[in-house]
Amino acid sequence: MSGSLTDSTLSLLAHGYAWAPDLRRAHAGAPLVRTHLMGRPTVLLHGPDAVAFFYDEDHVQRHDALPGQVVDTLFGRGAVHTLDGTSHRVRKQMFVSLLMSADGIAALTSLVESSWHDAVRGWEGRRVVLFDEVATVLARAVCDWVGLPVPDDAAPEIAEDCVAMIDGSATVGPRHVRARRARHRQEQALARAVSDIRGQGPHPDGPFAPSRHSGQAGSPLETVALHREADGTLLDPHTAAVELVNIIRPTVSIAWFAVFAVHALHRHPDQREELLSGGPRYARAFAHEVRRFYPFVPFVGALAARDLTYAGTEIAAGTLLLLDVYGQDHDPDLWKRPYHFYPGRFRAREPGRDRLIPQGGGDARTGHRCPGEDITIALLSHLSPALAALDFDVPRQDLSIPLSRIPTRPRSGFVLDIAHHQPRSGHASRLQPQA
Repeated sequence: MSGSLTDSTLSLLAHGYAWAPDLRRAHAGAPLVRTHLMGRPTVLLHGPDAVAFFYDEDHVQRHDALPGQVVDTLFGRGAVHTLDGTSHRVRKQMFVSLLMSADGIAALTSLVESSWHDAVRGWEGRRVVLFDEVATVLARAVCDWVGLPVPDDAAPEIAEDCVAMIDGSATVGPRHVRARRARHRQEQALARAVSDIRGQGPHPDGPFAPSRHSGQAGSPLETVALHREADGTLLDPHTAAVELVNIIRPTVSIAWFAVFAVHALHRHPDQREELLSGGPRYARAFAHEVRRFYPFVPFVGALAARDLTYAGTEIAAGTLLLLDVYGQDHDPDLWKRPYHFYPGRFRAREPGRDRLIPQGGGDARTGHRCPGEDITIALLSHLSPALAALDFDVPRQDLSIPLSRIPTRPRSGFVLDIAHHQPRSGHASRLQPQA
């Protein structure tokens, strides 16, 4: 055990993703490090054993654990992420039924394929900012999948709002203001759609215009609108809208991984042919390595639900517990050459559940692990070969990925000059642009 009375808030703001690994190194790699954040006693945990400890619902509570600015932008008030106990389990099952079914994942993948094909046809001979384009592709597809298809000209605005929610969630100033406004705008539009499904509309305003597809039986829109809580009551329209955003926004966030994927292809040109010839197994290994190697979630937090003991050290009830995500995914004790991009490490076998934790650990079906992780892996496994199949040039630009910024991505958004629609080899991928 290591201890410190120093408040780490300024250090976290300055160092971002490197903060937790640096703090552990300063304390000789201890599995538990004490510090303070914003004056609150804090314990930083690290490693697979810590993952099991952290995701034990008897140990932690999420209510009041997240800073208000994160709740108000990234997750929304009343979101499943902030619940505990029976309330969390009942709400979580709604997400599991939607996001973890094979049929649901296949349907969303098919819609992303269609959206990708339509987008790529318009890129020929153009210079595009890949991050913006992929975010729009994903926004269009996931809105259709949810049950609220949007006009083509509305998809970029929805994508922009989702990106703003994520980009401004861990900061203050203009980015945070944009994030709050974006969430408010989307929650209002989706609350109207929920009321429409319940027979309290219709409300034709906003980007989610009613259509013959809206709220079709079994759609996520209908499922969320008609979901009943543990006490048998419907979600109020605002909370239902919050949870619909929490389906749409995480799907759009896969744009971060897509840009990281093309960054890896640019840095490691040999990976393009590997992806095109390696089939689905290699594409999945590549997706895992993108998620492991590149910075996405720095850590996850909760509060100690009672007085606890970890690694022989007492932790007082109410202490902020942080699980070191980025540090674990780059731990040399867990990964050979962790700062070397090598998809082959996942080619022979899937990573252990509590070993690779880019989107958190534990059981996604019953705990607080992201239930959309399977969707992320599936879509990234299809988008990566599609990106490899594109014929593009990379003009001069700033491709640095600043670790001090949370969330981060290549500064330029990754600008591409698209030459034509033909794939680079005869090996087709499911998302390959069509002639």
